[in-house]
Amino acid sequence: MKKMMAMLLTGALAASMVIPVMAEDAKHFTIATDTVFKPFEYTDTDGNFVGIDVDILAAIAEDQGFTYDLNSLGWDSAIAACQAKQADGMIAGASITDERKESGWIFSDGYFMATQSMTVKDDSDIKGFEDLEGKTVGVKTGTQGAAYAESLKEEYGFDITYFEDSPTMYQAVVGGQVVSCFEDTPIMITSIQDGSLPLKVLTDTANDGAPYGFAVFNEDGQELIDLFNAGLANIIENGTYEEIVAKYLGEETAAASVKSFTADAEEEDEDYIDVDENEDQGGEYIDVDENEDQGPVSVDETEDQGPVSVDETEDQGPVSVDETEDQGPEAADDAE
Repeated sequence: MKKMMAMLLTGALAASMVIPVMAEDAKHFTIATDTVFKPFEYTDTDGNFVGIDVDILAAIAEDQGFTYDLNSLGWDSAIAACQAKQADGMIAGASITDERKESGWIFSDGYFMATQSMTVKDDSDIKGFEDLEGKTVGVKTGTQGAAYAESLKEEYGFDITYFEDSPTMYQAVVGGQVVSCFEDTPIMITSIQDGSLPLKVLTDTANDGAPYGFAVFNEDGQELIDLFNAGLANIIENGTYEEIVAKYLGEETAAASVKSFTADAEEEDEDYIDVDENEDQGGEYIDVDENEDQGPVSVDETEDQGPVSVDETEDQGPVSVDETEDQGPEAADDAE
């Protein structure tokens, strides 16, 4: 009996030595998301919670070495959970806007560019905004689709009805309660195709759009933002990001998305003068041969040439996933 007790005590001590090491080595976060925002987050036919946001988060967590719980709460509830510090961050196709930044949102780098467009019934006579006068359109509360419709309301003379989720909004268009709805373009296209909905997207009604970003709601979350940014940069560079987007939206869209990020990065690089490339001209000075009588020109004195880049282009940027059992309907949730 004593021997058995000793063995049990030894095992308990061994376990107590292992668990704290894991807790110290791996940072753990609680991440909130929407219920249905296909193809960014939704429940598939096998009951798995999947999507672009879900896969990107998993890839970044693996790259940066942290773990997380992903809670599918719905758009409004996800925001509320973050604001109440019940969740550390949120990924739910949230567009990066100045208005949101001013209200306390802190965003990561953008990870997908999305526009907002208007959708009508496939047999509708509505061709554009000019046909909306005196009619009612549908939007999802608190989204960029809603903001887009609100910006056009007075000019084109229509009314707005607000919905809590996209599936209900889509059915309102199908049933004639509203003549159209406004939502993120890729979300509507995917929802119509996958759900065989009798709707059509008027793509020529799209706005300029804005990138989606991961978000936190207090300065304590900056560490998580930094991890996300670093991981995002790495998965874009190693091809994982393109594979994820291609899985849900096709290779053409994936390639275009990657190109938009790399093009922006190249434009930023062109705005800087690299001191290392001018070592033969005297360290921090650029020798302007055509103006020898003026002496060397100090980079610090030529602000109009842009800031000096001193290796400022470092790589920038969750893995237990507790899926919520009640994920809501499978039809797509609105463009955030």
